[in-house]
Amino acid sequence: MTDPTRRVLRLLSLLQSRPVWSGPELAAELGVTVRSVRRDVDRLRELGYPVPAGRGPGGGYRLGH
Repeated sequence: MTDPTRRVLRLLSLLQSRPVWSGPELAAELGVTVRSVRRDVDRLRELGYPVPAGRGPGGGYRLGH
């Protein structure tokens, strides 16, 4: 998925679909690198969406409240 706007919207949809996603899982779903996922998460944050990230086993991205 190459269009950044479409990808960020898809990322938002994925984050709404389950509680926690790892970076590699999101990258695989979106067909991009983990680095691109980090950039897209930053874009969502800039737009006001709370997207906390946890590290380590069981960590990952989630959509906050």
